[in-house]
Formats: sequence, C-alpha cells, structure tokens
Amino acid sequence: MKILIPIAFVLLANGCTTSNMKYPDTKKDNVVDTFYNVAVEDPYRWLEDDNSEETASWVEAQNKVTFDYLETLPGRDEIKERLTELWDYPKTRAPFNTSGRWFVFKNNGLQNQFVLYTMDNLDSEPYLLLDPNLLSDDGTVAFAGMDVSTDGKYLVYKIARSGSDWNEIFVMNIETGEMLDDHIEWVKFSGLACYNDGFFYSAYDKPNKGDELSDANAGQKIFFHKIGTEQINDELVYSNPDMPKRMYRAFIDNDRKNLFIYESESTSGNGLYIKSLKKKDSKIIQLAKGFESDYTPVEVVDGKVLILTNNGVPKYRIVAVDPNNPASDNWTEIIPEKENTLQDVSFSGGKLYVEYMVNARSKLEIYDPAGGFLGDVKLPGICSVSSLQGTKNGNVAFYSYSSFNSPGTIFKYNTETGESTEYFKPEVKFDPNNFVVKQEFFTSNDGQEIPMFIIHKKDIELNGKNPAMLYGYGGFNISLTPSFSTSVLYYIENGGVYAVANLRGGGEFGEEWHKAGTLTNKQNVFNDFISGAEYLIEAGYTNSDQLAIRGGSNGGLLIGAVTNQRPDLIKVALPAVGVMDMLRYQKFTIGYAWATDYGTVDDNEEMFQYLLAYSPVHNVEAKDYPAIMVTTADHDDRVVPAHSFKYISRIQELNTGDLPTLIRIDVKAGHGSGKPTAKIIEEYADLYSFVFYHTKQ
Repeated sequence: MKILIPIAFVLLANGCTTSNMKYPDTKKDNVVDTFYNVAVEDPYRWLEDDNSEETASWVEAQNKVTFDYLETLPGRDEIKERLTELWDYPKTRAPFNTSGRWFVFKNNGLQNQFVLYTMDNLDSEPYLLLDPNLLSDDGTVAFAGMDVSTDGKYLVYKIARSGSDWNEIFVMNIETGEMLDDHIEWVKFSGLACYNDGFFYSAYDKPNKGDELSDANAGQKIFFHKIGTEQINDELVYSNPDMPKRMYRAFIDNDRKNLFIYESESTSGNGLYIKSLKKKDSKIIQLAKGFESDYTPVEVVDGKVLILTNNGVPKYRIVAVDPNNPASDNWTEIIPEKENTLQDVSFSGGKLYVEYMVNARSKLEIYDPAGGFLGDVKLPGICSVSSLQGTKNGNVAFYSYSSFNSPGTIFKYNTETGESTEYFKPEVKFDPNNFVVKQEFFTSNDGQEIPMFIIHKKDIELNGKNPAMLYGYGGFNISLTPSFSTSVLYYIENGGVYAVANLRGGGEFGEEWHKAGTLTNKQNVFNDFISGAEYLIEAGYTNSDQLAIRGGSNGGLLIGAVTNQRPDLIKVALPAVGVMDMLRYQKFTIGYAWATDYGTVDDNEEMFQYLLAYSPVHNVEAKDYPAIMVTTADHDDRVVPAHSFKYISRIQELNTGDLPTLIRIDVKAGHGSGKPTAKIIEEYADLYSFVFYHTKQ
C-alpha cells in the first residue's frame, strides 16, 4: 500500500515552512578557548550541563517547536500506521547453546523488546524464560547480554535503562524462575562470563550523583562475583590504576578452562591476556601486546589459542598462539591474509567458519583447525550472514542471512554433512520481488573507487526526479553490509531510492581502508560521501531538490560536516546522535577512546587545525541551509546530547534560508541500543513525514 499525499494538500501545507517560524531564544555566553594562540568561541557551552534547569527548559522549548511543526505535516498519521503494519510480523533470532541448554529470542511483532525463551532440546517447544517488556511500563528497559552458570542452573543477565550504556546485572534460577538477591551496578562496556559458582564482569566506581551520563569514564576493573553474595564483597581480578582510561573485558572459552582479558584504550587495537582457570594461582599471561593491532580469541584447540588478528596484515588472518611460548616469533599461521577482508570467524563442530567480505557482501568458508580449506557455505545473492554458531564439538549450528529486501531467514546447519535447512522464515507484509537491490561503484574526488548499494522499487522511472536518501558512516573500522530495515523498506515502497555508501574509514576493505578515513585523512570520508551524492544525481536517480542524507553517531558527524560543506547539494539533512564538537568530544564519557580515529586538539597544532577545519559546530556559516532535523536523546551517554544541542543552536543562529532547522530530543532513550519498538516507529514517522514533505515534487 503506497501512501499518496494529494498535491493540493502539499501545496497548501507549504505555508508551514519556516519563514514565519520562531525558534527558542538561545542565549550566548562569552566563552573563549585558546589553542596554540588561536581563540575559539564556544558561546553555547552552557548546554553541556545536562543537570541545569536552564538546559531542561531549552530542551522543552526546542521540542515544542519541533513537534508543533511536525503536527502540521501531511500524511504523518498514515506513515505511522503503515510503519506499524510493516513492523508487525513475528521475528526470531538464531538459537544458541550455552552450558548445555538452548536459548532463542523471539518477538511477536510489535513487542518493544525481544523475549528470551529456552528449550530442553531443539525438538521441544520453547518456553518463556525472561520477558524484558515486563520490567517497565514503556519498554525502555532492555536486555543487554547474558551468560549461564556452568551447571546450567542460573541465568545471569544484564539490563540497560532508558538507552544508557550503564548496565545492571541480575541472577535468575532457570528452573523455578526465582530471582535471586544478586544485583550488580555501575557496569559498562562489560563482558559477562560465568565460571563455577559466579561470574566475571567489568565495572567502574560509582559516579557522583548527577554526573552519571556525562563524566569521563575512568578506572574500569574486572571483578568476580560469587552468586548469592553482595557486590561489595566481589573479588578484584584485574585493574591498572596507572592507566585509568584503559578498558578491560573478561571472556571465557567454550570449555570454561581459560579466562581471556581484552585490554583496550580506544576503538581499535587491543592487548590480549590469558589466565588458566584450572590451575591454582595461575599467572596472567600476555598473548599479544596492544595497541597497534586487533586480537580476538576464537577458540582453544590442542592447548593453543586461535586468534583473529590484523597484526602485520591489513585484511586479517588467523594464527595459533601457545600460551607457554606466546612471543609473536612462535606464532603459527593457520589461515593467511587473502585478497578479501576476513570479517569474522566462529568454531563449531570442530571446524572454523570464516566470513569474508567481498565488496561489502558476505562469503562464508569452512576450514579445519589446521587451516585446511573444506569448502563454502552456499549463500544467496547480495546479503549479509551472521556467524555460524553452534557448540565446539556438536553437529548442529545456526546462521542467518538478510538483505535489503529480505529480513533474516535462519538456517539450521549440519556441521558433519554441510546441509542447510530452513529453520525460520518470517512472513512479511510485502513482496521482496517488487524491489531491486544492486551494487554500483562511483569515483571519489581523488580517484578512489567507492562501492554503493542502491535499492528501489522495480516500477519506478529512473529519470532524476525521485526522492532519494543516502546513508553513510565511514569510521571505526565498521562495515556497512546488506541488512534488512523495516523503516528503509517503507521509504522504498513509497517511491524513494535508498543508497548506502561504503566510505573510507570503514572496515569493508581492511585496515588500510579504515586508516584512509581517520585522523588527517578524515576529509576523505566527507569527500567520498559528497561524491556519492553527486553520483546519484548524475546517474539519474535523483536531484539536489529531492536528496536527503542521513547518518548516526560517527555518521552524524559525517552528515553535519557534509551539510556545512555542501548545503547546495542536498534538500534534507538528518544527523542523528552525532559527534559535532571535535574540539571537546574527548572530555565526555567514553569519548577519549575515539582518539585513534579522530585525534585530539592536545596532540599537536596540526591536529588542532585539522579538527577545527571540519568540526560541525565550528563551521556553521551565515548561508542557506537545507531542511535539517537533528535527533538525539536525553540518556545518550555515548555521544552526549550537548553535541547536537550546540550544533543546532549554531544553525538556528546563522541560517539565512527559509527551510526548517529543528532538533528532536527523545526522552528516556539513549544512543540507540535497546530503544523500544514504539519509540522507533514514532521517530521514523516523524523523520519520513519531514523528508517526504521536503523532497517530493
């Protein structure tokens, strides 16, 4: 069902554009910082105080302007109705086995959070174990991770409230459903690893009241909690007070014989340690030194640790490391670097299942533990595949694949025969065959070829007169691969062309591709995106009056920078939870960990000048801007909302055009993880009513 908005209504509604819009008065303070003898004004710094009544009043006033405007837009209720209809289908994630028991997450369609079920075996009917929807009235308490005690008796799980990165840990008796008194607080960026009568986790000291969502996170420690005791009695396992900004996560191998400690100080590069849990008073052994390369343990086979790493190779390889002789000279290469980027690996049924990325598409290969090639897992078309997950020695595993026009279909896989059988295929309320999914390449300003996925309805005419949306990220070694999104499907079925650009800074082509979009190469990311927008116009997909751009987090930075640099190229900009102040980002929560991608003003004068040249907050000028809707949330303690507050204040102050420049500030929500279905639908109804109103002709 396509939503058609009558032309007469659209013309009539044009009276609500912003020539008469009154934005809230945002005061300016005389705040000036000096970097390398350069004075930089920061008049909206007062908005960084998330506890002040003044900031709260400003948020309320901005939201009133935004929602008053959105209520005037045509088709908003119909958009929400169709989004709700599309979202309402049963969903199941791939089953997984922990401590000898099978688990699976399900959602009946519109539940705010997925529900955890357990099964005695794969032939038995799943029964409900934990429903996070019962933990709050509005769905804002989300399940954030789990493990199961070694004996299979207890479920140990994490929850997050209102989208915050802070987690709490609870313990449930699986057989009886009884909740134990155990309650662990101030957990963040933590693994969860059960062993014997307790579990390992990572936590910070309790922050000062009022600073929970903004203060820099420092002093993370690994603890062991014995089930049935109080947190104050937990055993300190590992800490490094000399390096308070380093982070530590605990993992355990499938046999629960070894504790791994993952040490990091940024988003790329880590150290890796191992401690035998079967030897009394065993020492912690360093397997790999940080922080120039990445090291991820895969499995322990015949006493040696198989590790996925980009040490010495930008596209990753797998090596075997002997904990008794861990020097890199003694490593054995199991699977060498290849032409395509090694994205992920799992160990099931005694075999390695290795995911490669071929032009941002998934390819799944099978190897024996010594690196002998055994074949492929056959996959359909342009898709992404989840890692094949089973048990170390069992013959049953599961994987799922999805594409832009197909939600996740789950397959049961026999590791002995290589046979895949369909386990779950969602019954959706659209025909995937009505959509075209393709990949094209465009040339960036410096000659670099960049891949881009393009999705649209089969029956639209590619005459340069279609609304289009370009999405990008370009950072932190993160790859954008084909994946299904109900909201994207809605946009496409209503005549939109949706494009995803695989920009430099991501991980699609290995570490060199990543590094080409970091530090003093960051402008490459913006140039790639701009070139992608120009390609969509030149290739006849759309035009600058119908092009919207969107990205979140680091992608929000991308949208802010591109909007500042090329406002003439686009009609609508949607920066979400973006990093907008590049001179101060490192001062909040975990921001300092992003420095390997961004650099900081403290590095040197060259880095300061480079950051200043593209920082979205500092490069807003008096000129005509496209229609802008910034989105953020009050509990975002990953990228604090002050970034978005300061950016939109600059835009509203200096914009000389007539198009609306708004900010939508969600409440009881965070950076995006765990956001309830109801809030997601409401947000997309607002975004699409805004986008279609300004880009449909």
